[in-house]
Amino acid sequence: MRERIYVCHTYYHVYVTCLKELALPETMRGQATLVLSTLSNDFGDLQERAQKSGLFEQVLMFEEKKAEFFPQLDRYRKDYGSLVRNLFSRMIFTKRLGKLQQPYVPVDFGAYGDVYVFCDSDPIGYYLNYKRIKYHALEDGLDCILYYDTARYDNRGHFKLKALLASWNLIFIQNGYSKYCVDMEVNNRSVLKYPCRKYIEQPREALAKRLSRADKEILTRIFLKDRDRLLEQLRCGAHHENRVLILSEPLCDLTVRRQIFSDIIAAYGQGAQVLIKPHPRDVLDYRKEFPEYIVLDSMFPMEILNFVEGLTFEKVISVYTVTDAIHFAKEKVFLGDDFMDRYEKPEAHRFNEMIESQ
Repeated sequence: MRERIYVCHTYYHVYVTCLKELALPETMRGQATLVLSTLSNDFGDLQERAQKSGLFEQVLMFEEKKAEFFPQLDRYRKDYGSLVRNLFSRMIFTKRLGKLQQPYVPVDFGAYGDVYVFCDSDPIGYYLNYKRIKYHALEDGLDCILYYDTARYDNRGHFKLKALLASWNLIFIQNGYSKYCVDMEVNNRSVLKYPCRKYIEQPREALAKRLSRADKEILTRIFLKDRDRLLEQLRCGAHHENRVLILSEPLCDLTVRRQIFSDIIAAYGQGAQVLIKPHPRDVLDYRKEFPEYIVLDSMFPMEILNFVEGLTFEKVISVYTVTDAIHFAKEKVFLGDDFMDRYEKPEAHRFNEMIESQ
């Protein structure tokens, strides 16, 4: 039996995985397997850098497939206007999606003592339940369930019935409701409105505070391709003593998204050195659209900037990205739903309010 394996879908997931491994005694490091899913993210050469770090025994790529990849599943994803018929279709869908992942899975998950999965809402969750393999789920983003409880949003209407069926492994519900999910690690249980008996609390800030200088060096080597070039960028240009960092996100369509970040720059960028940190899944070309500003590499989690010695910003601006873990900014501005109401209908982003209205 091998020790531990982590399935990650984003750079942030890899960051949290590294924090968890660095919190272990040094004698236990280098024994885990890291799996990078290509389902929704381009990891570039992160596999090579993570392998060289010595933090993992092996680093594997996983060509995870969305349900849309399999046309034979289309009939089971339709709304037939009947709760009973929809649930029977969902039971079939749950098993078949899990089974169809088998040819793409790069490792025997059953050979590991502990399996950790971020985003078990993705097909890996269906696969593990299909194979009856127990696993630990982890919160996708920092306090993300507080702002978007996907398990309850995706299962609005008759939630208790659906949760019961999930506990019997007849259908699948993410984030602690599936039969083979042992527990669901969240950052802060006290802020979550809807309880789940499988939630366990692991503050991510506590993991970051434990890092030694050597640990921080490991993290920056894994995530920053060229740290010296980054620092040189920040030293150059007008107003570098008044830096403002804007965190992009894949919001709305590209035209509206460009307008959103143009408006943010206009509101917060006057007399400042503006830097834009694109979200890894944001496909808007910020270098083309905003050539007068510094656009950082998208392929690292923002928390890594905490570990670049001497780096500070006057402000960091976010629409939905939770900024609690940022310590390199004097002021943090979280815009949220009220801001997004200007650009799209409220029901497109006020997800938790829609849960309450059911």
